[in-house]
Amino acid sequence: MDDITIIMMMGVSIFLGSIALFAFLWAIKSGQFDDEDKFLNAVKFDGEEELNAAVELEKKRRELEKNYKPE
Repeated sequence: MDDITIIMMMGVSIFLGSIALFAFLWAIKSGQFDDEDKFLNAVKFDGEEELNAAVELEKKRRELEKNYKPE
């Protein structure tokens, strides 16, 4: 490959990488990743029916795994 091609590819990759780094730092600064209450609110607003259904599905999964015998 030509030297100019390698230099151009490195320049483009550094440019795109710096844009990605800037976007990531901006997202951190603006609080895009601050969801500390997400899981707490999800638990608070879960209904009893959904929780019971999840328990039943887990029981069925364990029973299937217990009875599964590979050939």
